[in-house]
Amino acid sequence: MIVDIYQHLMETPTYNKLVGEDFCLIEYKCPIEVEQFKLWTESHFISFVLSGKKDWTAIEKTYETHAGDALFIRKGVYNTKQYFEEDYCVMLFFVNDDFIRNFMKETDGLQKAPTSTPERQIFEIDVNDSLQSTFMSVFNYMIQGGEVPKELVMIKLKELLYNLLLDPKNKEIIEFFRSVQSMEKTSLDEVMRKNFHCELSMEEFARLSGRSLSTFKRDFKKIYNDTPQRWLMNKRLEYARTLLLTSDLNSNEVCFESGFTNASHFNRAFKEKYGLPPSQFRKAELEAG
Repeated sequence: MIVDIYQHLMETPTYNKLVGEDFCLIEYKCPIEVEQFKLWTESHFISFVLSGKKDWTAIEKTYETHAGDALFIRKGVYNTKQYFEEDYCVMLFFVNDDFIRNFMKETDGLQKAPTSTPERQIFEIDVNDSLQSTFMSVFNYMIQGGEVPKELVMIKLKELLYNLLLDPKNKEIIEFFRSVQSMEKTSLDEVMRKNFHCELSMEEFARLSGRSLSTFKRDFKKIYNDTPQRWLMNKRLEYARTLLLTSDLNSNEVCFESGFTNASHFNRAFKEKYGLPPSQFRKAELEAG
């Protein structure tokens, strides 16, 4: 099961939250008994670790974080692992594409055409003294209790983003912000290529791409000349074939890793496409090669 992290946090009353239009700031304390879980988010977010240790696994690699570390995490699907030494406490700053576009419109010095669109899903943030001070000032607002004016929250969030983007060490994040500003809509092809193997519904794929379900299906047809269901089936079967030939995963592990939720369905679909059940296919290919 994949957890919609933003929805989970918003529906849990025990977390401190500062909510505005197109953004949300949350203090999150993860229960120490939760070691691993898979999550997805339709908003980008900054994670600043106050205490504890956690791993974030994206397509490109696994990022290990400790107290004082910060990541910029793009919308998508992730595996996480927490360690048991101490409670994991973190501040999360959720911002959607519209917030980024509006912010970039206000920043004359940063408004340039993107020279590239970064492929990675997670960016390590250089936490200099100024940025850490901003993080902690926001944290103090969150724990002091009482109503905090949204205007003040907006000012602090913009201050945080300015500090982050003006640091040359965070240049990849600047390029990502510029790429968001230059696009009216999230790239549907990028969303599907990076998340086809994830257990998401059509509605969740649509939300991840920033579209209504009907617009998602219409745009999908224009790009792939196919239905999402058929495209996903073929893509997952092709990925399963690759895993069978290049990894040590057993058939059941390949099934779930490639996005299927039922082993019997996976075996039938694989045999229909490649002529043999997964285990026999692997054996035949290895013997032939």
